[in-house]
Amino acid sequence: MSRIGKLPISIAKGVEINVDDKNVVTVKGKLGELTQKVDPDIKVEVDGGTILVSRPTEQKRHKAMHGLYRSIIANMVQGVSEGFKITQELVGVGYKATAKDNQLELALGFSHNIVMVLPPEVKVETVTERGKNPLIILTSVDKQLVGQIAAKIRSLRKPEPYKGKGIKYLGEEIKRKAGKAASN
Repeated sequence: MSRIGKLPISIAKGVEINVDDKNVVTVKGKLGELTQKVDPDIKVEVDGGTILVSRPTEQKRHKAMHGLYRSIIANMVQGVSEGFKITQELVGVGYKATAKDNQLELALGFSHNIVMVLPPEVKVETVTERGKNPLIILTSVDKQLVGQIAAKIRSLRKPEPYKGKGIKYLGEEIKRKAGKAASN
């Protein structure tokens, strides 16, 4: 049996769950509302303060979807109650980030600045302190969306292994290489 799928999901205080007859799960909370269409084979039940996800058979497909939908619903409950936050750090001389409304402008050493228009579900904030690397802070109720946006930003200038320059997640360790050895 799926170890993840069989775990019950506890419903946080102030969160409403609704499962309609077409197997669409709607989660409402203080931070927003999320919906997810669940495969018709997977059964979602709301039982008091918990949500139970079950599957009809032991087929490999059903086992995979069992854990998948349980994780998605758990992330939805956490998202509407607490939200998700990803912090990225710009490492490099002259690298800058500015946020205005839902636009993120990045100066990453290219001949031009990169302007990204973010979806309205994702809030962006930049922190620039003297003597420290600039930070980009992304927050959203949707874990998948905020992770996808963070990966897209990181892909613009991945950290390189020699000097460590680029966009990295806060706290991420980058394997460094020695470079050229001094010749005698």
